[in-house]
Amino acid sequence: MGNDQRANGRTKEEGTSRNKNGNPVNWIQALGSYKMQFNTQLREAEDNWEKNFKSKISHLETENSFLKAKINQIENESKEMIDEAKKTKPEAKEMRDEVKRMKDDLQRKSEQKEKDDQKARDEIQSLRTRIQQLALSDLTRQQGTRTQNQKNEKIEENMKHPIHKTENLENYSRRVNLRIISLPEDHDKRKSLDVILQDYISLKTIEQEGKVEIERIHRSPPLLNPQLTTPRNIIAKFKNYQTKEKILQAAKKKSFRHQRTTVRITQDLAASTLKDQKVWNMIFWKARELGLQPKINYPAKLTIFLQGKVWSFNKIEEFQTFVKKRPDLNRVFDAQAQNSRESSKGN
Repeated sequence: MGNDQRANGRTKEEGTSRNKNGNPVNWIQALGSYKMQFNTQLREAEDNWEKNFKSKISHLETENSFLKAKINQIENESKEMIDEAKKTKPEAKEMRDEVKRMKDDLQRKSEQKEKDDQKARDEIQSLRTRIQQLALSDLTRQQGTRTQNQKNEKIEENMKHPIHKTENLENYSRRVNLRIISLPEDHDKRKSLDVILQDYISLKTIEQEGKVEIERIHRSPPLLNPQLTTPRNIIAKFKNYQTKEKILQAAKKKSFRHQRTTVRITQDLAASTLKDQKVWNMIFWKARELGLQPKINYPAKLTIFLQGKVWSFNKIEEFQTFVKKRPDLNRVFDAQAQNSRESSKGN
C-alpha cells in the first residue's frame, strides 16, 4: 500500500509538473486509469497464484500422505517377505536338494536306459542270428525230413509185400477156425460152448461120421470188459477143414438161432483183414437193398451183380468212380454218404 501511495504521489507530481509544462489533462487521467487497472489485475493475479499455490500444497500434502502410507505398506510387506524368506530358506534348500536329487536320478535312469537299449539291441541282434540259424537248421531238417519220408515210403512199399504175406499166413493159420458172433455171455453158464456148437451141427443135420472134433473153442478176448454191452465173439478151431467148411456153408444158407438169439457164424480172419472188410459195411448193406447181390471176397474185395455182369472193387475209391459214371446209382450212394456224414456230426 505504501508503494501505491508513493506511486500516486509521484504521479500527481508528474501530472502537476506536466500541467505546468503544458501536457494535456486527459492523458494524465488515462494513465491513472491504466495504472489502477494494472494494480487490480496484479492483485487478482496474486490472489489466483496464492490460491493455486495453496491448492498445490494441499495436493502435495495429500500425495505425501499417500506415499508415506504406501511406503509403510511396502516396508511392512518387505518385512513380511524377509520373514517369509527366512522361514522358507530351509524349504528352498530342500527344494534345491530335491531338484538335484531328481536330476541325478534322471541322469542315472537315462544311463540305465541307454544300457538297457544297448542290451536290447544286442539281444535283438542275437535273436536275428539265432533265427537265421534256426531257419537254416529248419531248412536242413526239412530236407532231412523229405529224405526220411522218401526212405519211409520206400520202406513202406518194401514192407507191403511181407505184411501182406504175413496177413495171408495168419489167415491161413485160421483156415480151420470159425467166428461165432452175438451169442450172449450167460449161455456159457448154462451150457459149455462146445455143446452149443454140437447142438447147432446136429440141428443143421450136417453129415458127419461120429462127433465133430473141435480142437479148441473160447471167447475172444479172454477177459470180459464190463463196459461193453455186446457179447464177446467165440473162436472155434476144428481139426478138419472140410468139417469147418460144411458148417460155414450151412450158416450162409440159414441163420442159427439159439434160445431165441440169432447167432452169426463167419470165417475167422486176422484183425487187419476184418478191419479192411468192415470198411465196406455201409456200401454192402445199401447194395443189398438195391438187389445188387453184394459179396465180400477174400481178403477185402467187394463184388456186385449189375446188368448181367459181376463187378469187383478192391478199394472204395474204385467203387466211387464206378458209381459216378451211373447217375441212378450215384444219387443213391451220394445221399447215403451225406446221411452218414450228418449222423457222424450229430454223434
